[in-house]
Amino acid sequence: MTQDDDKRAAAEAAVAEVQPDMLVGLGTGSTVRFAIEALGRRVADGLRVTAVATSLDSAARAAALGIVVRDFAEVARVDLTIDGADEVDDRLWAIKGAGGAMLREKIVAAASTRMVVIADASKRVTAIGGVKLPVEVLPFARGYVTDRLAMLDATVTVRDGVTDNCNIVLDARFAAFPDAPALAGALDATPGVLGHGLFLDQVDATYVADRGIVTRLERVEVSG
Repeated sequence: MTQDDDKRAAAEAAVAEVQPDMLVGLGTGSTVRFAIEALGRRVADGLRVTAVATSLDSAARAAALGIVVRDFAEVARVDLTIDGADEVDDRLWAIKGAGGAMLREKIVAAASTRMVVIADASKRVTAIGGVKLPVEVLPFARGYVTDRLAMLDATVTVRDGVTDNCNIVLDARFAAFPDAPALAGALDATPGVLGHGLFLDQVDATYVADRGIVTRLERVEVSG
């Protein structure tokens, strides 16, 4: 089994959740491409669904396969979103944004009744923080936000190019990863930060494939 085989297996398991007449959120990245292909096959077989996409690339791929893609600006609620991750742990905390779409991905996730993450086994970790954290920033605020991240003990690099929103991405590498909720709060409170790759309460389930075996992990709601 190759890594792509595992990506495909995880994607197909998640796409099996799609029901007729759903509005499906499509994430961004190499694993999601397999989900778009799988959904396209189901649509070709007669499944009636519509979709919104978190990137121009995903929208184009979906439309090319006959999936009706709606403008998310006209959408308030999404039934099910399928997306990938750069890292995900057993708390269902994830880091996303290697593809630069984390702001749109977080907005679509917030609008979703259910969000599932698909991944091969290399993305499953004991605790998130081993990869760079992408931060989408208004270009005007680049210097200020870079300085604020440095104050949080991050080494910052500016990613080439811009996002679909015409913003820049700062990739922050932490020698010792901070408390994730506190870091998310600090970033959310920083003027000029438009989005970041910490997904701490958005993911409802993961499908992780390891050598062809897909494991689903559901978020456990703690009551009281």
